[in-house]
Amino acid sequence: MIRLRQMRRSALKLEGERSSTLDLARGRLVLVSGFFILAYAMLLVRAFDLTIIQGAAREGDNGLRYERSGAADQVVAKRGNIYDRNGTLMATTLKISSLYADSKFIADPESSAKQLIEIFPDLAYGDVLQKLQSGKRFVWLKRRITPAQQHAVLLIGEPGLEFEYEYQRFYPQGAMAAHMLGYASLDNQGLAGIERSFDGLLSQGRDVKLTLDVRLQHVLRREVLSAMDDFEAIGAAGVIMDVNTGEVLAASSLPDFNPHNAGDASADALFNRVTLGVYELGSVFKVLSTAAFFETRDVPIGVKFDVTQPIKVGRFSINDYHAADHALSAPEVFMHSSNIGTAMMAQAIGTEKLRAFYQDLGLLSPLDFEVKEVARPLVPSPWREANTLTASYGHGVATTPLQLTAAVSSIVNGGYIIQPHLVMDERANEKAHEDIRIISPETAQRMRALLRLVVSDGTGSKAEVKGYRVGGKTGTAEKLVNGRYDNKKKLSSFVGVFPMDDPQYAIYIAVDEPKGQKRTWGYATGGWVAAPAVANVIKSMVSILGITPAADGSSQERFGESLKQYISTKEGH
Repeated sequence: MIRLRQMRRSALKLEGERSSTLDLARGRLVLVSGFFILAYAMLLVRAFDLTIIQGAAREGDNGLRYERSGAADQVVAKRGNIYDRNGTLMATTLKISSLYADSKFIADPESSAKQLIEIFPDLAYGDVLQKLQSGKRFVWLKRRITPAQQHAVLLIGEPGLEFEYEYQRFYPQGAMAAHMLGYASLDNQGLAGIERSFDGLLSQGRDVKLTLDVRLQHVLRREVLSAMDDFEAIGAAGVIMDVNTGEVLAASSLPDFNPHNAGDASADALFNRVTLGVYELGSVFKVLSTAAFFETRDVPIGVKFDVTQPIKVGRFSINDYHAADHALSAPEVFMHSSNIGTAMMAQAIGTEKLRAFYQDLGLLSPLDFEVKEVARPLVPSPWREANTLTASYGHGVATTPLQLTAAVSSIVNGGYIIQPHLVMDERANEKAHEDIRIISPETAQRMRALLRLVVSDGTGSKAEVKGYRVGGKTGTAEKLVNGRYDNKKKLSSFVGVFPMDDPQYAIYIAVDEPKGQKRTWGYATGGWVAAPAVANVIKSMVSILGITPAADGSSQERFGESLKQYISTKEGH
C-alpha cells in the first residue's frame, strides 16, 4: 500500500514537471511569435512611410513626384530615343543622381549647409539650412547632379544626405535642331517639338526616326547664323526640303537654345520662326502668282506688261524698286521682280482663282505638321481686289517659312502638291506625286526656266553655284509695325532650288531686320543677304551628298538660254 502511494506521488511529480516544461515552451513560442509580429509591423510602418508619407512630402516639396518602385523607374528609363534619318542619335535618356536630405539624420545642419553651397554655388545657404533642420524625412536639395558633385557630397560624411536615381533627357547635338526636337521636363514629359508631339510613344520606350540629316542641319544652321550675324539681324530661319517627298532635311530657327536648359532660354529664343513665325514674305510669292498666271491664262511666255506707270489702289500706289521705262515680258517681270507687272498678272488671274490657288498650296490655313507649334496664317478678310494685287507679290498675306518652302516645292517638282513632314516614312518615295496636281507639266517647266534666269541673269545672281544650275527667287518685304510698313525694318529672303533640270532640293533662308553693310553699299535686300547664304548651303550639300556637277546642254538649260535670246532680241532691248 505504501509502495502504491509512492508510485502515485512519483507520477504526480513527473506530470507536474512535464506541465512546467510545456508551459515554458509555450511561453517561449509566444515570445518568438510576438517578436516576428513586431518585426512585420515595423516593416509595414516603414513601407507606409516610404510609399505614402515621404512620397507625399516629395510631391509637396516642389510639385514634382518621383516614384521609387522599380516598375516606375523602368517606365522612365525606357523613354525612346530620337534619331536622324541616318541613325545619328539626337535625343536619349540617361540615369543620373539627385540629392535629397532626411533631415532627422542630419547631425550638423550649419556645417553641412556651408559645405553644400560650396559644391553647388547656385544654392542659397539660408534655403539649404532651412531644409536641413526642417525635421522632414525627405526634402530635395539638388536635382540631377554630376558624378563629381556626388563624390564631393559623400566626402561631407553626413548620414542624412542621400541620393535618388532619376532619368534625364540628353541631346547630343545640343542646340542644333532644338526647335524641331523640342525638350522635356525634369520628369521627362515632352513639352515642345517632337518630344511633345510624340510624348506618348516615346514614354512607352518607342524610338522615333526623323527626316532630318544632322550633317545638313549643321550646314544650314551655320550659314543662317552667319547671315544673321553679318547683317546684325534680330533673327533668322532656314529650311531644306526634298521637293519630291516633302521631307524636311533641315530646319533652323535663330536665335535658338540649349534643350538641356530650356527653362533658362528667353521667349525669343524658344520661338520657332520656321513654323510659328508668320511673315509677309515679299517677292518670293511671285513664284506662286506667276505659276498661277501661266496655269490659268492661255498666253505665250513672252506676253508683255506695261510697267512704266504705278498702279493706283485707293490711296496707295504699287511701284517698282527699280522703275522700267518700257514694257516688260513675263520673264523680265519675274527676273527683275516687278511688283507692277506681277500685280497685272494677278488682275488677269482674278481674285477667286488666285485665292483658291494659294489655298490649294496650303498657304492660307495652319499647316498639318508633326510639330504642334504651328501658326495660323494671316489672311485678308474680306479679301478684296486690292488684296489680290498685293498678295501677288507677298504683301497682305502672312505665312510661315515652312509653308512657303512646301509651296515652291510643289511648283518646281512637276506640279504635284507635297505635304511637308518631319518623321521618317519609309513609303515616302512610293507616295510621292500620288495624285494631287496643282499645275501642269508645261507650267512647271516654264517656272523652272524662270527661276534659273533669276540666278543666271537676275536679282539672285549671288546664289549661283557653278556646275549645279541653281534657280530661285529673292524676296524683300517691309515689316508691318503698328499698322504701317516700316522701310527700315525688312524681312530679306531667298528661296533656291537645284538642280533646275531635275529639281531635288529647295532651300529657303529668311533674315529678320538685317542692316545694310559697307561692303554691300548699304543694301540689305534678299539678293545681298540671303542669296549668298543659300549658295554656301548648296556648296556644302553637294559635297556631303556626293552630287556631281551637271553636264552641259540639258533641256532645261537650253530652254533658259532660248528665253534669254528671246528677251535680248525684242524691240527696245
